[in-house]
Amino acid sequence: MNALTLRSLMSATVLRQLAAPLLIIMILSMMVLPLPAFALDVFFTFNISLAVMVMMVAMYANRPLDFSVFPTVLLVTTLLRLSLNVASTRIVLLEGHSGPDAAGKVIEAFGHFLVGGNTAVGLVVFTILTVINFVVITKGAGRIAEVSARFTLDAMPGKQMAIDADLNAGLIDDKEAKRRRKEIAQESDFYGAMDGASKFVRGDAVAGILILLINILGGLVVGMAQHDMSLTQAGENYILLAIGDGLVAQIPALIISVAAGLVVSRVGDEGEVSGQVVRQVFSNPQVMLLTAAILGVLGLIPGMPNLVFILLASLFGWLAWWRHNHPTTVPEEEPMKTPTQADIAAATEQSQEASWADVSPVDVLGLEVGYRLIPMVDKAQDGELLKRIRGLRKKFAQDVGFLAEPVHIRDNLELKPNAYRIALKGVEIGSGEAFPGQFLAINPGRVSGPLSGRETKDPAFGLPAFWVDAGQREQAHALGYTVVDASTVVATHLNHLILEHAAELLGRQETQALLDHIGRESPKLIEDLVPKQLPVSTVQRVLQNLLEEGVNIRDMRTIIEVLAEHAARVQDPLELTARVRQALGRAILQGLFPGDAEVQVMALDPGLERVLMQAVGSGGPEGGAIEPGLADSLLRQTMAQAQRQESMGLPPVLLVPGQLRWLLSRFLRRSVPTLKVIANGEVPENRMIRVSASIGSAA
Repeated sequence: MNALTLRSLMSATVLRQLAAPLLIIMILSMMVLPLPAFALDVFFTFNISLAVMVMMVAMYANRPLDFSVFPTVLLVTTLLRLSLNVASTRIVLLEGHSGPDAAGKVIEAFGHFLVGGNTAVGLVVFTILTVINFVVITKGAGRIAEVSARFTLDAMPGKQMAIDADLNAGLIDDKEAKRRRKEIAQESDFYGAMDGASKFVRGDAVAGILILLINILGGLVVGMAQHDMSLTQAGENYILLAIGDGLVAQIPALIISVAAGLVVSRVGDEGEVSGQVVRQVFSNPQVMLLTAAILGVLGLIPGMPNLVFILLASLFGWLAWWRHNHPTTVPEEEPMKTPTQADIAAATEQSQEASWADVSPVDVLGLEVGYRLIPMVDKAQDGELLKRIRGLRKKFAQDVGFLAEPVHIRDNLELKPNAYRIALKGVEIGSGEAFPGQFLAINPGRVSGPLSGRETKDPAFGLPAFWVDAGQREQAHALGYTVVDASTVVATHLNHLILEHAAELLGRQETQALLDHIGRESPKLIEDLVPKQLPVSTVQRVLQNLLEEGVNIRDMRTIIEVLAEHAARVQDPLELTARVRQALGRAILQGLFPGDAEVQVMALDPGLERVLMQAVGSGGPEGGAIEPGLADSLLRQTMAQAQRQESMGLPPVLLVPGQLRWLLSRFLRRSVPTLKVIANGEVPENRMIRVSASIGSAA
């Protein structure tokens, strides 16, 4: 590229950048600077040509977004017409006494040629044009733009979900998905801008009427008061000039309004307006044949303009015959066909090569929702569920002792509209349904009457419940139901599952982050333990053992100190967990029996205890095996006693020797999830113990 070509490109770029500012400055200048009559002719002609050009672009655009700059063009053309009105009003009032060409040849032509120099005809024509523009075209186009903007905004979530579904199915790549999302956003912005821009055209129509009246009154006053003209002479000069000025502004305004209506009323993107009209209006020969028959019948009625009707009937009859004999003249769309295996294989070969970017990691914790639940998790709509999820994650960190991974929320078109699914590392761990705008009335077991509503179960705890409308909320409260809204239902279910799977949420990364957090306050404590004495994996396993049995790890200082004390002699995570539990015994008992309350527990019969001790033997907790008959009896008695404890309002707690604690806890918690198994050494010396039930006495 030579220097001359480069300079030409730079000059063209600078001119394009300066074109819009110069046009605005020119338009504003016309409002304050007097213009000669010839300059007015040039600008009025430019205004008409610009309006025609805008209408042609609107007609040949395949879809509305192809003319996305139209709202801006609408504003600029409206401002240009108003500036010309101001400039023409100035010259009409200053020079109108000199003759009909005082304001230029364009205004004179519109005042004399178009309306024959008749002021009454001119006023009627101007009024009709204004009514057509203001009442019919502008109002209709504005209404279409308003409705289109509303429906486009409402349809955005569904379109976004469709794009995500295509992306997940591999039908499109990420670049195409970004392009489609951008197009959806532009479409919404375009119709919103058109809704507002249509108000400019309506205001311009009102301003045209007022400007005409002001020009007529002002011209009469100026002509009679300043130039000593008679009322008839002043009216003949100034009224015709005012009408010409109004018509030369209203006709481009009418053309621009038609262009606006063409843009916002477009449906689909099958081509320009003329092509669509030909394909959809003149493609069916039967329609044209019936039209020709009706016109022919009307043409035979006496008193009707027979020649005109017969000519048009013949024309439509010929078009019907021609369309019937030339059915392939207008190309038709190919029918949609289902892709074959060969098509899929060809598309796969043409797609980009696979890379590590295509391997997406599995979310640790995910929440998938149906499309009716999207407003609950949409940040743009200030979704209530988002706030609750942030709050429960913070509460989880405060209560359990570590910061879990964020909950990744996404929509899922495969779910029912009101359904949601909670997944842990890609595997579903819970699901349910929620109904925004309704409330879940949960039966805690002591209600005084039934409710009329959608019967269901509380997804978190399985209690019987009803989905009721807002009007039944007070009635449900009065009957003893616990009433919560839809976002609380989902948040409670999610919180319950997070607490239940806390051990699985504590990965290596979370363990290291927790140790780093402790190390900032007590660096020496962490340096002496990890990795000098214990690897991170062993510390993680100990913490997971505690979490699996509902023991929080907030007191990390005590846990680290116990591990550091015994790590030199013990490396087994189970044994280290037992030592840590003994150190946390006071906190464990406090969570089960608050304050100084008596510790009422279940205990093993001495005979059963000896049998289990022998089963454990010297192989540690994991080396023992319980005889099947004994295991079945132990399980049945434990379940019965645990239910009895709960009916008495007591937590089901089983007190056993330290050697049996891990074995029995792992065996029994699968069937009795609420059961807590504690070792004798975990009970502080200052707590009073009372055995309320004995297990194994009849075994």
